[in-house]
Amino acid sequence: MTTQPAARPRVNHFSSGPCAKRPGWNLKNLEKALVGRSHRSKPGKARLKHAIELTREVLGVPSNYLIGIVPASDTGAVEMALWSLLGARGVEVLTWESFGEGWATDVVKQLKLKDAKITKAPYGELPDLAKVDFKNDVIFTWNGTTSGVRVPNGDWIPANREGLTICDATSAAFAQNLDFAKLDVVTYSWQKVLGGEAAHGMLILSPRAVERLESYTPAWPLPKIFRMTKGGKLITGVFEGETINTPSMLCVEDYVDALEWAKSVGSLKGLQDRANRNFAVLAKWVEKTPWIDFLAKKDAERSNTSVCFEVVDPAIKALPADAQNAFAKQLASLLEKENVALDIGHYRDAPPGLRIWTGATIEASDLEALTPWLDWAFAQAKSTLPKAA
Repeated sequence: MTTQPAARPRVNHFSSGPCAKRPGWNLKNLEKALVGRSHRSKPGKARLKHAIELTREVLGVPSNYLIGIVPASDTGAVEMALWSLLGARGVEVLTWESFGEGWATDVVKQLKLKDAKITKAPYGELPDLAKVDFKNDVIFTWNGTTSGVRVPNGDWIPANREGLTICDATSAAFAQNLDFAKLDVVTYSWQKVLGGEAAHGMLILSPRAVERLESYTPAWPLPKIFRMTKGGKLITGVFEGETINTPSMLCVEDYVDALEWAKSVGSLKGLQDRANRNFAVLAKWVEKTPWIDFLAKKDAERSNTSVCFEVVDPAIKALPADAQNAFAKQLASLLEKENVALDIGHYRDAPPGLRIWTGATIEASDLEALTPWLDWAFAQAKSTLPKAA
């Protein structure tokens, strides 16, 4: 395809994080933000508590689970869980993409837990979930943001598990069916499926996780921002809007706005339907496009939010690894130069390809306008390759 497509996406933000703002978003939506006010004032705490209550309503969090707003995005929420809960028993970390690898590094090299097992799978695949030992605490990402591979459900987790399950759900929450009965810790960040602003994380704890916090003290010192107990008892205020550190009330208001929008489109079911429709646009394109394929090998394990692709054209696959990487970067660069798609290059640790966000804040019509441009960029990039002798 040498001629540029006539139509362009109305919104060209397809980044996998921070993700596109909700349709109709405007700074005026944040006029109620309590800027210049203390987050510890009565209105400040009430607004934070309101964000927690809306989270429970939209995400469908069980009433006996606690929800807290914590520092440092999803990373901070996961780190709080790891440093506060681990060490009471053995631990198994499941990794199949870069963020899982990061949690494995924390367990082995930072916490230096001796009774630790790292179970790995290559990009595009899941490890054998049937072999996970739930006598251990188990750490995993529900949706691999950098590989486009997700667990299909929670059926592989036993209800009578002995250890805790610690789930990084940052690109799955609000788009996939999180089985809370099988999850003891769930974390995510505002800037993923809801397109909120960064720097704040969400930490959701089951009664089993709370019991661990109150019955176990780690052998290592805990930084202040990780401390969730005092005198062996949970600091309940953390889960009622009394945040450990100072949050941005502007970001809080943006999160509330995103949750209110989510309610307007059907709450959790509506958000999931939007993500599924978006993914279907790309799946239809892949079916008829020979040069591209999903990085995720199995249909049931393909993410409906962070959709990762690899270039499978024989001429490109025959190139050396560094040339394949350069080709993938050229695709993303061409599309960015035309202002058609921004930030869709593969993650730095992932195989060369493209990564396109299809979460609920994306419009299917924009993805439909994008796919001809993907074909155009491929044709342009391939035409620059040296001709075979």
